[in-house]
Amino acid sequence: MIADLVHQAAPQLLEPFGIGVDTAAEILVVAGDNPERIKSEAALAKLAGIAPVPTGSGMTSGRHRINHGGHRQLNAAIYRTVIVRMRFHQPTIDYVARRTAEGKTKREIIRCLKRYVIREVYHLLRPAPRTAPAKS
Repeated sequence: MIADLVHQAAPQLLEPFGIGVDTAAEILVVAGDNPERIKSEAALAKLAGIAPVPTGSGMTSGRHRINHGGHRQLNAAIYRTVIVRMRFHQPTIDYVARRTAEGKTKREIIRCLKRYVIREVYHLLRPAPRTAPAKS
């Protein structure tokens, strides 16, 4: 039943690799009936608890952590998408290998990938611009 509802509401959410019906449903629950209220990628990331926050209380060395606020179920759904991509999606596997070679930890790589996925989701949620009716 949920699959049918997701296909009716937003079939474009099921196109990216690793986003299944359950993840798409969670995204739709968070977006609600009014996805226009989410004004930017950063706003959706903050709503999902994926927005980066500088670590430490004083001098930081450019390191970040994920904000622990936000919608935990959406955060978990995005995490599942990242894990699936890290395991089965070749471009993501290559990205993880490259970032590991740069010295990033697995936790930092997952944080970056979660932000990438939420950015992708934001662009899928945005309503298509309405065109003005042609005047004759």
